[in-house]
Amino acid sequence: MDFLEPAFMQRALLAAVLVGITAPAVGIYLVQRRQALMGDGIGHVAMTGVGLGFLLNSSPVWMATLVAIAGSVAMELIRAYGKTRGDLALALLFYGGMAGGVLLINLSPTGSNANLSSYLFGSLSTVSPEDITAIAVLAAFVILVTVGLRRQLFAVSQDEEFARVTGLPVRLLNLLIAVTAAVTVTVAMRVVGLLLVSALMVVPVAAAQQLTKSFRATFVLAVATGITVTLAGTVTSYYQDVPPGATIVLYAIGVFVLLTLLAAPLARRRAKAAEAAAVDGCDSTVPAGRKPADDVRV
Repeated sequence: MDFLEPAFMQRALLAAVLVGITAPAVGIYLVQRRQALMGDGIGHVAMTGVGLGFLLNSSPVWMATLVAIAGSVAMELIRAYGKTRGDLALALLFYGGMAGGVLLINLSPTGSNANLSSYLFGSLSTVSPEDITAIAVLAAFVILVTVGLRRQLFAVSQDEEFARVTGLPVRLLNLLIAVTAAVTVTVAMRVVGLLLVSALMVVPVAAAQQLTKSFRATFVLAVATGITVTLAGTVTSYYQDVPPGATIVLYAIGVFVLLTLLAAPLARRRAKAAEAAAVDGCDSTVPAGRKPADDVRV
């Protein structure tokens, strides 16, 4: 347990837990909406915020949050109103965000490619006390939204038209999902990195779906998976001196493969049980003295 002694590891582990909770909590709605790659696009846009933070000598986390929120709102508006040129507009937004971040961080007197790498792929040693404060505040917002409004967000993610008929503010809820995803990206960038955060938002959810059927069970298992892989990846990174973001994502993919292998025989067992129950039900409805085939209508 010597990994708990360094102060930077204490901060990194705390950040890992918060990321492990928030990323799947938002990712489950993105998966339902078939927007699994939205986090990747927001990560590209957030790079401009990181560069602005270094250029203006302010907190890169808070600046990235503001820029990512603006970018996520633009993405949602393009999705809602964009027609034939919507994909082109999104591509320009993604690539422009990444290019702007690289340019601004190199124009900054305190920025460098080393700083850029730590935000792209995560870095344990660079998580500062100020970063922890920002991550904790932003994570609290994400948890409040994803748990407190889970019924409304699930309804919108599942069927927008039905949600609109029931009187839900669909446009506002869609924007809220986009903003929450943007906040989650900036929460996770110090641990996982901007280029890999989308994987942590999607893979634990996909892994949980292999075993679960209900939204609640998927949510709980996805968050548990997220916490497990982020902690495991952070500790492995400390001992093996490997990038934390890549390690965490590979652990998440490993869990997905494991649960997929476990789900196949479980699904066959459930199918056999359901078939047996259906046969028993048919037998119990056949009157005495008659064969089951007598009741079949062609």
